[in-house]
Amino acid sequence: MIKEYLEIGRIVGTHGVKGELRVQPWCDSPEYFRNFKTLYRDNKGVQAVKVLKSRTHGGIVLLSLEGVSSIEDAAPLRGKVLFMRRADAPLPDGHYFISELTDCTVVDADDEGKEYGVLTDVSQTGANDVWHIEDKLGREYLLPAIPDVVINVDVVSGIIKIRPLKGIFDDED
Repeated sequence: MIKEYLEIGRIVGTHGVKGELRVQPWCDSPEYFRNFKTLYRDNKGVQAVKVLKSRTHGGIVLLSLEGVSSIEDAAPLRGKVLFMRRADAPLPDGHYFISELTDCTVVDADDEGKEYGVLTDVSQTGANDVWHIEDKLGREYLLPAIPDVVINVDVVSGIIKIRPLKGIFDDED
């Protein structure tokens, strides 16, 4: 489902005494996270906050936000999720944010009446993503997100059409 504001990372701690935040990025890389000059403290875009400075430190981002200038300002933010505005991060055609794919219904491309389940998670393996599909009985199936399998993705309607590889859903009743 298309969302205007997407989760981009969680504040996992503070760094130093001047209010710098340690953020675990939930995107492709810490460098990608650093592209954003405005972030949001909510998923509605009401609580915008300006990024004053950001830098990578290993796999995390060290972030300075407007209005957070001391350890006392920063400490209560630990555990909070930061959001980005989708319009600030255009994607090429055929690419989607994981949070837009999750909760989409997965159906057979040749028989739309055949529903496999709901996409619940995406594992990024390097070679290709692997989609986690959960059926109505709570069983999980792993589906390679490759062009031969994924026929159509419509995140607006929440429908993904696939042609699964033989054997993936064979234990279905």
